Amino acid sequence: MCGGLINNAMLRPAPMRRSRKFRLLKALKNFVILLLVLGLLLVGCVTYNVRQSFPVENGAIALSGLKAEVSVQRDQWGVPHIYAANSHDLFMAQGYIHAQDRFWQMDFWRHIGSGRLSEMFGSSQITTDKYLRTMGWARVAQQEIAQVNAQMKGYLEAYADGVNAYLAEHQGSKLSLEYAVLKLLNPGYKPEPWQMLHSLTWGKVMAYDLGRNFEREIERTILLKTLNLAQVEELFPPYPQDLPVILPDLQQRKTGEDDDFDETELIASSIVEAKSAITPALESITKPMLALEELIGSRGIGIGSNNWVISGKRTSTGKPILANDPHLAVQLPSIWYEVGLHCIPKSAECPYNVTGFSFAGMLGVIIGHSDRIAWGVTNVEPDVMDLYIEKINPDNPNQYEVNGKWVDMQLVQETIQVALNQPIVQTVRYTRHGPILSDVSPKLQQLSANQGVEIPPQYAVALRWTALEPATLGYAIPLLNRAQNWEEFRTAAKNFDVPAQNLVYADVDGNIGYQMPGKLPIRAKGNGRYPVPGWTDEYEWLGYIDFEQLPKSFNPPQGYIVTANNLVQNKYPYLITTDWVYGYRAQRIVEMIAQADQLLSLLDVELIQGDNRNLNAKTLVPLLKAISLDTLQLEAARQLLINWNMQLEMSSPAAALFEVFWKHLLADTFHDQLPQEYFPDGGDRWYEVMKNLVKQPNSSWWDNRNTPTLENRDTIVRQAFTEAVNELEQIQGKDPNSWNWGKLHTVTFRNATLGKSGVAPMEALFNRGNFATGGNGETVNANRWKANQSFEVTDIPSLRMIVDLNNLDKSVAIHTPGQSGHAFHKHYTDMVDYWRKIEYHPMLWEKEIVNTNTAATLKLIPKLAS
Repeated sequence: MCGGLINNAMLRPAPMRRSRKFRLLKALKNFVILLLVLGLLLVGCVTYNVRQSFPVENGAIALSGLKAEVSVQRDQWGVPHIYAANSHDLFMAQGYIHAQDRFWQMDFWRHIGSGRLSEMFGSSQITTDKYLRTMGWARVAQQEIAQVNAQMKGYLEAYADGVNAYLAEHQGSKLSLEYAVLKLLNPGYKPEPWQMLHSLTWGKVMAYDLGRNFEREIERTILLKTLNLAQVEELFPPYPQDLPVILPDLQQRKTGEDDDFDETELIASSIVEAKSAITPALESITKPMLALEELIGSRGIGIGSNNWVISGKRTSTGKPILANDPHLAVQLPSIWYEVGLHCIPKSAECPYNVTGFSFAGMLGVIIGHSDRIAWGVTNVEPDVMDLYIEKINPDNPNQYEVNGKWVDMQLVQETIQVALNQPIVQTVRYTRHGPILSDVSPKLQQLSANQGVEIPPQYAVALRWTALEPATLGYAIPLLNRAQNWEEFRTAAKNFDVPAQNLVYADVDGNIGYQMPGKLPIRAKGNGRYPVPGWTDEYEWLGYIDFEQLPKSFNPPQGYIVTANNLVQNKYPYLITTDWVYGYRAQRIVEMIAQADQLLSLLDVELIQGDNRNLNAKTLVPLLKAISLDTLQLEAARQLLINWNMQLEMSSPAAALFEVFWKHLLADTFHDQLPQEYFPDGGDRWYEVMKNLVKQPNSSWWDNRNTPTLENRDTIVRQAFTEAVNELEQIQGKDPNSWNWGKLHTVTFRNATLGKSGVAPMEALFNRGNFATGGNGETVNANRWKANQSFEVTDIPSLRMIVDLNNLDKSVAIHTPGQSGHAFHKHYTDMVDYWRKIEYHPMLWEKEIVNTNTAATLKLIPKLAS
């Protein structure tokens, strides 16, 4: 899809008759662009264009609107520490520095947030823009702006002023190399000034990326087309009883709901709610979702993060250690930008002294530590999206039924500007539940006869989602950044409403804690697993779980808290989701903390973050050891697994064999019974499915329906192992000891736009790779690959951070590929090798330490009125 940014939008004219003249023109245009790119390389223009966009890091720059001098000290990694005398200047400087290093990324992401990609990349993005405009993130952000308080408005305006101060002096290739290339394709494009809106829509994009649980509704319903309900539920098993929960010892509280409520009981209750009738409708909606996935990265489902905090009674320092590594799609530049924000001095007006990781485009620090506290985040992955089938008035397509009465829809006109083409006008229709997705998915008008639920002659499918209501996430970040204790941390967390996160906490006084914030709906009926009728109040949301009823813990007796997107609490009285991540990463982290035979040091925590132990092997290696093999070739390969430590190390032959076997085992077991778009990706859900299935050696899942014979478990295991050995011999040689997981399991960092253009010389300008990695998506070192695609890494620990609350200057971190968004800059990919080898750089803290390690100093000074 991103290839379409260039190939479809820019390299071909508007649709016309397929004549010889058209083909010649198209070929000529492709050839000319190719020559232009090659010409840039050959005559050295790239060097000129690249270097003129590199940021000024030393000296002094005068900025209009700045109140006092600001010092920006960058270390050898390009991490800036910003020192300012007031909050306005602090956030204005952050905006300026973000724009210096990352403006192309900021520009691209704000166009996603507002559904305006066609302005940059042309007609290939119209479908995606229609989908984004239907979601309406920019409209929601505008509502938030109207509600924002004076302080937050001042912060956002200061940040925007900093970005715009940079834009005032930099345009075209002076901003970034990408603009030099884009000018060849879209000569009229010029970035507009930054607005508060652009910062707030970022949160909507991240909420979508981290919360697409409605895709699970769609998947289950589509699978009902060919499978019965029992089979579908086998593929979505309940959370296992033998894997850890985040808060293991909390007692259930009275909330007025059923005291016997249990997550596992929800599975059975959903059977009567299955809506196989809407299968064709939901199949079509996946197209725009997949197109957007190509832009923002892999789906949020099952892609998680790790964080944990260990109290001083378990550490060698006597104070807490906090660790975090969020898992996100591979991207270039990094989604994160490391920065220190320091008020000199701290005061009531300027209360910030914080360092950590920010988003370019948003003020403040998202993950990090201050002088008093540290915090980390993982995704809860709550069920905060529901699909509603709406009855439409056959005499008026803009009316829908509510409790027996026709109600007018809200109609919003959207104009989509398209580069090199005429604008497109779109009407977005809203019901009480939210936007109608069927208007951007034609097959949503092709529902079949229903089983148990009436499908009206005319209908639409609407989405209700917490992120389509005004949120307070913007407030949470500065509140977190200036929090001094547990109570202030929880006050900040209360505003961290969308997307819902698992927040872990530690402070210099020795306390540790956990808080789940978020807007989590209370449903009158149903559990969100399947689409529901929208014409009655039967399935309405009654409100949201009160913040004080959300799970929390402070100084728990076990002395640690671990979250890895797993089940939060047994017997919790409200529904959070039925689609938890299954807890394999959490299990391994808990093992390494709870079973440690000595107090844990920072080095021990580094080893935990880099752990590659594959718990799936505990299920399957015993089977591989037990089956009969009929050739010496297969027996020689099996010897690799006999004493294997189950670590997916880069250089490991056994790791290569096991992961290739896993790919074939999934294919041989499930491909004959599932639609191609839902072939197993090999993630944690499939670990649990297979763990249950191997206990049933004659299950019908083992039988291949495309053969005349009746296969069982051992037949399929032997077949998959044979195929794995053959594949490895073909690509890595006959000697099993020469096989290497890292050579298969590589990561390539691609520019999300021009780096996926399909034009090789252009991609060579921006992309970097491939790099060998260890692990997989369910090891603690979570470098995900997808068994239904390839062994290439798709999602990674996007950053790693370890905070020592005993001595903040001993804290360490890394992200990848680097701080800079400028191709060929020294900080473009300088962190990759450290990241993949689980190495770190220090998180500089005290001013004297920062001064000692400063590589460049930039002074931002007020510009005198002329």
